[in-house]
Amino acid sequence: MTVFFIGAGPGDPELITVKGQRLVRTCPVILYAGSLVPPAVLEGHRAVKVVDTAPLTLDEIVALLEDAHAQGHDVARVHSGDPSLYGAIGEQIRRLRELGIPYEVVPGVTATAACAAALGSELTLPGISQTLILTRYATKTSMPEGEALGDLARHRATMAIHLGVRHIARIAEELRPHYGDDCPVAVIYRASWPDEERVTGTLADIVEKVQATDIERTALILVGRVLSAEGFAESTLYGVSKR
Repeated sequence: MTVFFIGAGPGDPELITVKGQRLVRTCPVILYAGSLVPPAVLEGHRAVKVVDTAPLTLDEIVALLEDAHAQGHDVARVHSGDPSLYGAIGEQIRRLRELGIPYEVVPGVTATAACAAALGSELTLPGISQTLILTRYATKTSMPEGEALGDLARHRATMAIHLGVRHIARIAEELRPHYGDDCPVAVIYRASWPDEERVTGTLADIVEKVQATDIERTALILVGRVLSAEGFAESTLYGVSKR
């Protein structure tokens, strides 16, 4: 048997990959993160066991994986977005390695990609930003040395900040010295879900705009000049005829 860590995408059930959907529909056991993965992602499954792991501990989840292994049942372990980014699969994989249980990671569409699509934006533009930093805001778990928000902001690259909307005021304060008050910002709540909500502004006014909404979680913050750039150079991709 194999445990398949599947990225179900940001919310829209049509954004799961073809491989991910096939595994969800064919694996006899499904363990899914019910707080973040919509039930529609599981439509068409023929599993004999389906468990919402949102209320379970790591030990309880691993026990379910061990049980499936003992019965020779493949497991669709369904996570939101891409499981390699803030998916908390590292500790599960460590346990599986210790137990000798095979696993495979199936990539998914990231929340960052879904937010860029919602805004109709490209996150890397010639002469504006060729780097994308994906990070989170330090709260319960501290950041490694050199990864504090201010340290990363010195690059002035496009930045996607996870798990930080409740701290938007402190985030804006830390970013403004590096990006400038007029730097564009977008806060996207539940990107690609039916109740998606977008708030756009600058580092000078985004705090007031977000605080005027009910957005407190499940939102991504995008920061960077690419979000409003107009006078950028054209890519060389289309510059030379290939004939």
